[in-house]
Amino acid sequence: MRLVQLIVDKRREAGMSQSDLAEALGRYQSVVAAIESGGRRIDVVEFLELAETIGFDPHDVIREVSAIATKRKAKRKT
Repeated sequence: MRLVQLIVDKRREAGMSQSDLAEALGRYQSVVAAIESGGRRIDVVEFLELAETIGFDPHDVIREVSAIATKRKAKRKT
């Protein structure tokens, strides 16, 4: 779910509404809402399309998600 939250944060930082993003993707706003609410998963191709459309570096977001997962693992071990 952290990946989804980062995508939402990036969309908002870009000053885009869900409707703006949906229009740029050629999809309905309800599709974007479903992704952002966790009701619809995205695949790698969709993630890359979101990154390009919103204007963020997908590598940075993946690194952030990975760092969070690593911290959670470390906490569980202690």
